Amino acid sequence: MIPPIRLALLASTLLTAVLSGPVAATPAFVNGLTLDGGLLDKSGGSTANDGRVGFFSDLYYDPNRQQWWGLSDGGPGGGTLSYETRVQRFTLAVNSATGAISNFTIVDTILFRDASNQPFNGLEPSPSSTLGSALDPEGFVILPKTGTFLVSDEYGPSLYEFDRSGTFVRAYDIPAALIPRNSTGTPNYASDTGNTAGRRSNRGFEGLAVSPDGRYAFAMLQSAMLDEGGSSEGRFTRIVKFDSDTGKAVAQYAYLLDRSNQGQGISALVALNDSQFLVLERNNQGLGIDATLATPFDKLAYLIDISSATDVTGLTLPASGTMLPPGVVGVSKMSKLIDLAADTLADLGNKVPDKWEGLTFGPTLADGSFLLLAGTDNDYSVARNGSNVQFDVYLRVSDADPYSSSIQCPIGFTTGCSGPSSTVPTDGSYQLLPGVLQAYRIPAADLPAYQAPVPGPLPLLGAASALAWSRRLRRRIAGR
Repeated sequence: MIPPIRLALLASTLLTAVLSGPVAATPAFVNGLTLDGGLLDKSGGSTANDGRVGFFSDLYYDPNRQQWWGLSDGGPGGGTLSYETRVQRFTLAVNSATGAISNFTIVDTILFRDASNQPFNGLEPSPSSTLGSALDPEGFVILPKTGTFLVSDEYGPSLYEFDRSGTFVRAYDIPAALIPRNSTGTPNYASDTGNTAGRRSNRGFEGLAVSPDGRYAFAMLQSAMLDEGGSSEGRFTRIVKFDSDTGKAVAQYAYLLDRSNQGQGISALVALNDSQFLVLERNNQGLGIDATLATPFDKLAYLIDISSATDVTGLTLPASGTMLPPGVVGVSKMSKLIDLAADTLADLGNKVPDKWEGLTFGPTLADGSFLLLAGTDNDYSVARNGSNVQFDVYLRVSDADPYSSSIQCPIGFTTGCSGPSSTVPTDGSYQLLPGVLQAYRIPAADLPAYQAPVPGPLPLLGAASALAWSRRLRRRIAGR
């Protein structure tokens, strides 16, 4: 119990923080890790298509269980090859004084399964009007009171709940306006062909966050919907607020992107409390498999607030420009927290990675500072040609233009390659594109409104009790 005097002082401090507005954040880069692009997970697979770690479509640290999670996306086939979708649990050493990270190790791989124990798959939906078991995971959180997983998906867009073994529990109800569809309302989840409204292909729910008490989940479209500017001039995307008890959307908010070109979109969403978040916004430029090194490198984490934003459910957002209709208030971008492009690693030739897609708070450091971790998606270091033949891509990252000197090899081989050499040199100068983790230290005073997730019951339960609890949850949801 907090003593009354201390409680009064705390309330006064919080009120002062609210009245004075956001404090300018001063995060500091601590260090970074480059992770072997050929690393295998714990699924038992041995190739890029069944066991190679694709690294981080999202990151999540569960403070109630002291566990790190890294989400893989739909696989190296880009939706054209079978890949059982999954999430990785890993361990990471954190220096509690400095925030420095080291010793990344995969310890568990959980495959996503339906209620019949059949795998969800990264294959694009077929037929295109039905999602079926198609799943391209992009966002991951843990509901703090239940311990179950929430996973957001690009194909639907969808939001799925799984138990801790990876078994499907339920799908949240997606607002009809977000479904990709043609002029007659027929869905086409596989591509934009014929679609006139709803989310763009491969730009569904990219960001996912959960309120500290677990009551609400927040899923964010990567960029503007087709009927709101699509790939041309659309600058507004949407944050959708879901009630985690009912699985239904209860509000939507308009978010203004920095720009509409260069593949600009959001990649991650992290909750500070019920109304403030960090959002990671980036373009498709930097060191990657299918990218360009041309500037600018937009890799920015913003502090945002939805508390004064208008619920835009039922409204069509502008297809161009930066102005919302009169009386409609968008999400507030309070401050630019971190420029990920400002901190580079020698192991990557000091080049800016392209796909920053994971963002999470880690354990609180000894002095009360926050540890923020950012991670990249390396696309499994695999490319495909027009005939959908896959190649491992080896880069010499020290080159001014690693793309022009890259070596493409048959999957799993270092001979029979194309490029400047038919074999990959054995001197270590060439490598599969690594995954990247970078650590940032943020003084607690810079984020006074942060609230950690409330504890849940699962750490107190044995495995049998947890399984029984999960079954009860599924029965309860099925009967609602």
